[in-house]
Amino acid sequence: MKFFLFTLIFMCASASLAQQHSLFKDADHLLGEKLMADNKCEECHKRRVGGDGSDIYKPKGRINTAGTLRGMVEYCNTELNLGFFPEDTTAVAAALNKRYYKFK
Repeated sequence: MKFFLFTLIFMCASASLAQQHSLFKDADHLLGEKLMADNKCEECHKRRVGGDGSDIYKPKGRINTAGTLRGMVEYCNTELNLGFFPEDTTAVAAALNKRYYKFK
């Protein structure tokens, strides 16, 4: 029974990781979530698009690849002088991908 449970947990974790784009393979998703919270990304997005701010992720064709997503995070980093290192930018993009975009 323990082996079955371990196998099931491993398969679920593997499936979860497989759903991320290779650009985000080694990204720290928890760091990305923390950086978004610490830098109040949602508050800025609410000011820009209204509502809960999530509409910023919906325009069709605006962000249609994992690379473009990472580029937009880098754009915010540069414009707002957030001071992210490259791995921070990737972590935030990976967290956004996991939450909204689902690029594989």
